[in-house]
Amino acid sequence: MGKEIGSDGFTEDDFARFGRRLEAETAHAREAFASGAFAKEGLVAGFEVEAWLVDEHFFPVPRNVSFLKRMDNPLVVPELSLFNVEINGTPQPLRGTALSQLENELKATWQQCIRAANEEGAALIAIGTLPTLRERDLSLASMSPFKRYAALNEQILRLRGGRPLALDIAGIDTLSATHDDVMLEAATTSFQVHLQTPAAEVARTYNASLMLAAPLVALAANSPFLFGRALWHETRIPLFEQAVDCCQPGHPEHMRVTFGSGYLDDDPTTCFAENLSAYPILLPYEEPGPLSSYAHLRLHNGTIWRWNRMLIGFDANEVPHLRVEQRVMPAGPSLVDMIANAAFYYGVVRLLARLAGSPESQLPFAVARDNFYRAARYGLEAQLVWLNGRNENVAELLLRELLPLAREGLSELNLASADIERYLEVIAGRLHSRQNGAAWQLAHYAKHQDFFRLTADYLEHQSRFMPVHEWPI
Repeated sequence: MGKEIGSDGFTEDDFARFGRRLEAETAHAREAFASGAFAKEGLVAGFEVEAWLVDEHFFPVPRNVSFLKRMDNPLVVPELSLFNVEINGTPQPLRGTALSQLENELKATWQQCIRAANEEGAALIAIGTLPTLRERDLSLASMSPFKRYAALNEQILRLRGGRPLALDIAGIDTLSATHDDVMLEAATTSFQVHLQTPAAEVARTYNASLMLAAPLVALAANSPFLFGRALWHETRIPLFEQAVDCCQPGHPEHMRVTFGSGYLDDDPTTCFAENLSAYPILLPYEEPGPLSSYAHLRLHNGTIWRWNRMLIGFDANEVPHLRVEQRVMPAGPSLVDMIANAAFYYGVVRLLARLAGSPESQLPFAVARDNFYRAARYGLEAQLVWLNGRNENVAELLLRELLPLAREGLSELNLASADIERYLEVIAGRLHSRQNGAAWQLAHYAKHQDFFRLTADYLEHQSRFMPVHEWPI
């Protein structure tokens, strides 16, 4: 959905033509995988992080148009709302000092963003859901002025038959509301990690990512508040699922934001076949080019937000590759926390994907899915079912079993030992203290009962580039 479209109105013929082209590209992708046309080598890491522009009172401020003009940086692009932006990292081959290179570039871009925001009379903050956010901030008046966003809103409401979106989240507190448009999605800012993988390994990597989703969302949770209510440790999960829900009543299997429907078999392109068969087209914008560009497949795939998503991309020589986008982590709390989360993911997913006997056989998909929602709700306090049916606290599982796997996997990737130590020490510190972003926010509010002070203190700690386990309450 990062690509602008060239139309703001669609006809039945547009949907029919797009559907025919989508079907042809989906078949082409299956044949290309079977014939070995996708990249067979290389592990490449990348990320996207979404951030908020806030004013001097810590309310969201809709200034991304002038902010982005001032930035003039291709790594920083618009998001759905005028008070959000997205910062991208330049993809790095996953070896040597790749992790510190990703952090150093992010830090340089972040500092440029802070300067530009200050010149706009604003500040920049990376946090899953802004504690000071008000429901009235999420209106169409705050939508970024791009055709793709207006069309997305129109098409989702069309599929819903005009029914307003219903929000119903039960957690520490409960929240029920209705909303007339898709702008609730703007409250769900993420840190999305990409891993380009040799085609022969990508299905196992995807499956391992599904298994890891629960421990990862517990480790990274940073979104406990919405509209003044304490809900899930990672409220972003149910919020996003409900914010763009265009299912017909009685068909929850067609949710556009979903954990998925199962593990992949040896052919990773089956997820694109499922897109074709199970999900109505939202944006039937036709684009010229050969089937091998996969333009329509990629656009349609971009309107289905699985928490782990398979993507097609192209290298500098236009060779197509497959990569996994791990979408479960929120933005924040600090830059080093986010890169440490990525490092942990890359290390563990590498080992799980290459274990003999496939660990998927020890963790049924339905259990992995239940784990995910339990971890999003309870964070580091969650009880999960792990391999061979073991039931245990997720923080203890992370510390005892998964952190050593991360170290082993990163070493196997020949990443710099200094980077491995630096980032896994951050993860260990968080687990020993049991203080991730959600735990810090909940403890801070319990002590001070003030969302504005919480946001101010959060922003101050983030500006000092301190990992969250070192943040005072």
